[in-house]
Amino acid sequence: MPSLLRQLAGLGGCTHPIRLDGHRTEYDPNTRTGEIGNVLHHLDSSSLPAGHLLVRCNNRRTIRCAACAEVYRRDTFHLITSGLRGGKGVPERVAAHPRVFATFTAPSFGPVHNRPTGAAGSVRRCRCRCGTLHDQDDPALGTPLDPDTYDYEAAVLWNAHAGPLWRRFSTYLRREVAKRAGLTQRAFREYARVSFAKVAEYQKRGAVHFHAVIRIDGPKGGDTPPPAWATADLLTDAIQATAAARVDGPVIDGRAHAFAFGRQLDVRIIRSADFDGGQELTERAVAAYIAKYATKGAETATGALDRPLKFLAELAQLDITDHARRLIRTAWTLGARKDLEHLRLRAWAHMLGFRGHFSTKSRRYSTTLGALRHARAEWRRAQALEAAETDPDTTLVLTHWIYAGTGLTDAEAWLAETIDPAPGTEGEPTHG
Repeated sequence: MPSLLRQLAGLGGCTHPIRLDGHRTEYDPNTRTGEIGNVLHHLDSSSLPAGHLLVRCNNRRTIRCAACAEVYRRDTFHLITSGLRGGKGVPERVAAHPRVFATFTAPSFGPVHNRPTGAAGSVRRCRCRCGTLHDQDDPALGTPLDPDTYDYEAAVLWNAHAGPLWRRFSTYLRREVAKRAGLTQRAFREYARVSFAKVAEYQKRGAVHFHAVIRIDGPKGGDTPPPAWATADLLTDAIQATAAARVDGPVIDGRAHAFAFGRQLDVRIIRSADFDGGQELTERAVAAYIAKYATKGAETATGALDRPLKFLAELAQLDITDHARRLIRTAWTLGARKDLEHLRLRAWAHMLGFRGHFSTKSRRYSTTLGALRHARAEWRRAQALEAAETDPDTTLVLTHWIYAGTGLTDAEAWLAETIDPAPGTEGEPTHG
């Protein structure tokens, strides 16, 4: 029992670990002959208390695994923060570069139940168009006032084209900044660079929108200061002008679709005090605000699914809202069309058609999630080698692992719930 508790504690709270069968053997090689020498350490999965090697699932969804999603959120927090004030290989001078926090919403597909907002996003004590004063947890929020006239087809296709629209916007933004600086696109690269980091969020109505940090750097990215003409005001004006970018969608039954961001564009310079109801718009506030959306999918907004459908008939067995059901059904129906097979709508019906990454960034914005994970793995490896008093330069390691399943048994899950969380796994992210 103590050994099983130690193995479960090593998962850091992961509730759906990957189970592996196999072995790992460390040898002391003969450096003169190159032959394998004595066995220093041998690990066989069958000898472990759980009968398998258990490794974290690393799922980013809070609804699937809260512990692994928290690691993903913290990594995103540090990725955003390093691009705002330096660190993780990014020079601290980026804190002085022009930066804005922007939110790009989806267009309207029909009136929905809402909570009217006033200045700076504050909620007004007035009623929805249906005549009801909705509570913030009211399940009716985001659902259509008239489902029969709501444009479900356009809503699904919007999600499918949101990623390409962002790519077009980011391309046009660089052109717009160059134009306002009086430079050609080729010459612009010799003076400045535009970089960004963004996350996708589902609104209550199931439409994707984006939160982004956008920054102007010098010609070599964050390593060089931007030119004097590169100001936050210029960047704000360029974003507002470029937000009208459009992408063409498919023609379905004679109806041509085209997509652009909604009218509710919000661009705020990262130095103001009009963020989140008067909270100061600091680097930490922006990073925390963006990171919290990196672990949420369609299921948190609309009550939809957290995994793909195999058959449409599965919908009848699922406890989801009628609005989510109609969005998923529409994606599934559109996915049967040959002219839309490139959108892979059936594979992504559970995501309401959106198939993009939830957190993305330009190459020069900051560090990467992969680099953060690699640094964490290297630290753990060093700790393990130090505990085993093993020299990695003179040790030969042979491993063989195969997938054996996912999740904990009922007894293991019960034991895992008795383990206290490790220090630093709750609350706000640290700056380590």
